[in-house]
Amino acid sequence: MSKVLIIAEHLNGKLNASTARCVSCAQAIKADAIDVLVLADAPDAIAAEAAKIAGVSKVLTIANPANAHALAAVYAPQIVEVAKNGYTHVLAPSTTFGKDVAPRVAALLGVAQVSDIMSVIDAHTFTRPIYAGNAIVTVQAPADQILVATVRTASWPAAANGGNAPVEALSVNAELPTHTRFVELAQGSSERPDLQSASKVVSGGRGVGSAENFAIIFKLADKLGAAVGASRAAVDAGYVPSDLQVGQTGKIIAPELYMAIGISGAIQHLTGIKDAGTIVAINKDGEAPIFEIADIGLVGDLFKIIPELEAALG
Repeated sequence: MSKVLIIAEHLNGKLNASTARCVSCAQAIKADAIDVLVLADAPDAIAAEAAKIAGVSKVLTIANPANAHALAAVYAPQIVEVAKNGYTHVLAPSTTFGKDVAPRVAALLGVAQVSDIMSVIDAHTFTRPIYAGNAIVTVQAPADQILVATVRTASWPAAANGGNAPVEALSVNAELPTHTRFVELAQGSSERPDLQSASKVVSGGRGVGSAENFAIIFKLADKLGAAVGASRAAVDAGYVPSDLQVGQTGKIIAPELYMAIGISGAIQHLTGIKDAGTIVAINKDGEAPIFEIADIGLVGDLFKIIPELEAALG
């Protein structure tokens, strides 16, 4: 019997879509029960969102002032105490949040972690990418211990809404560390869609030329109602902040439409967009690697092509 515990990711009282993607992975495991654990200072609203995800058996909450901010060192001991209650799997999204908390949970449980699950073969056998996504390896975890894993969210669709799972408040007896404390959260504010969950993304690379020229990327994104991304080269050059970086060392995304503008297509960037639905590339170099994976390729000056696209969009 497989019983899966999913660690909910949330921010500012809102559930992240990565949680629903973990539910899809749990469903592929054919779990007998899929429970979602919400840790927060005031978890009720977040739990209500999680309860609506189809396939969720139960939503568990731990309300504690110490959980006001997602500190992995604080979350992990509490997750472990819950996981010991008959759970066979503990899943977290392969996001910054999940990559932070899952290793601590695995360490406290004394087990190895499986990272970036792309597909499920059976309850303890999975595929995951290696070598920057150039190869896919099959891994098998021991069946006689709790499995802790992160789910490659770009490889899984979000489970639909329509559920009505019960919500249960828990009280755990876990010793919380005092050596870690929250100082501040620095995050950019934008009216554009979130990069990791957007259905359309417009990204610029070093070919855009400067931070000032990046305005053409923002303008096209606004026209399309898209999120804005960037290559590592553009980030390293100081055109845009690092939270817009797409790729192996940035964000792994799977939008329905991905526009790569002035991006040559380094392997670390291609790793981050390989699951996109339709890839459109605009580059003046017809031999750029990005054209090898693009569904639509436009060779030419981006500063001439983009205004023509905007005019066509009306």
